[in-house]
Amino acid sequence: MLEYNLQFFADKDDKTEEPTQKKLTDARSEGQVAKSREVGNCLGLFVFFLVLRFMVGSIGSSFIDVFKRMYEIIPVVTVYPSGQMPSREMSIVFRQGIYNIVSIVLPIMLIGFIVAFVGNLAQVKWKPTTKPLKPKLSKLDPMKGLKRIFSPNSIIELLKSIVKLALIGFICYTYIKGKVLILFDLYELPLMQGISLIGNTIIDLGIRISAFYIVIAAADFGYQKWKFHKDMKMSKQEVKDEFKNAEGDPQVKGAIKAKMREASRRRMMQELPKADVVITNPTHYAVAIKYEPSERDAPYVIAKGEGYLAQKIKEVAKENKVEIVENKPVARMLYHNVEIGETVPPELYQAVAEILAFVYHLQGKI
Repeated sequence: MLEYNLQFFADKDDKTEEPTQKKLTDARSEGQVAKSREVGNCLGLFVFFLVLRFMVGSIGSSFIDVFKRMYEIIPVVTVYPSGQMPSREMSIVFRQGIYNIVSIVLPIMLIGFIVAFVGNLAQVKWKPTTKPLKPKLSKLDPMKGLKRIFSPNSIIELLKSIVKLALIGFICYTYIKGKVLILFDLYELPLMQGISLIGNTIIDLGIRISAFYIVIAAADFGYQKWKFHKDMKMSKQEVKDEFKNAEGDPQVKGAIKAKMREASRRRMMQELPKADVVITNPTHYAVAIKYEPSERDAPYVIAKGEGYLAQKIKEVAKENKVEIVENKPVARMLYHNVEIGETVPPELYQAVAEILAFVYHLQGKI
């Protein structure tokens, strides 16, 4: 009969195990998280157009005031013999106009940025790390770069972008198609009405795209969570290796425990000559008892052993002239119920006292 191991036929690289907390923590410290960029983008875009919807009137008035102030400055600064605006004054007017426009647009852009930041923060919680920013020579490897470009993940991202653009294009087409007749009449409208019509059209279209974008972002977030969990899965060998690294190599731990037992055994043998008596079950157990009324109220165990160690205890006891008394029940109960350094339990007081009395009588102490 031939012995065989079915595990030999298993795929050792097959990641079927759930990720451990340690692997998830390590991945987080490396900047690897389940995050969708679309969530922050769509929320920022949606809030941007929503703010425009409620503030378009005041924003338009502010822009008109900016242009009025600029045109009011121009006639004053152009009163020069040459009839032309000097470059210095022109730059002043230009800078002032840019400053006014930025002061109008910046609050809206800032709101969009804050919303996008909060959207990303809600996905991954606050735990900044600089490890992804550290330079890595592996990123300069052209072969690895090509693999990243033509990887399945890159193809999926490309398909997502194509589908997203196609759907957004369809939304723009269907919305503008219903506004064609109105937009063709723009040239017949007064300036302010025309600007208002164009602004409302752009804002309405932006809100529609943003609302659809939220649906895309929700689907992408679910996909990213699923993909991250799948990528974090571990093989059985990886779980074993992680446990070994966390708990220590069993062979090393065994060697450490063996050394600790050996050190404890040496200390026990060093204390053995101080014993009053060694109680034995002739071939199996040996327990050394010490009674020091000034230290403890009851006798206590200073050494014990089984088999080979029991024989060594008896040898050391003989060498140091420690009395050896055979009492099978007491030796067995002491060995199994009392650890080294512990006092004898009350139920054994009588039996141990009789043994000690017998030993003290032999030694002429009583």
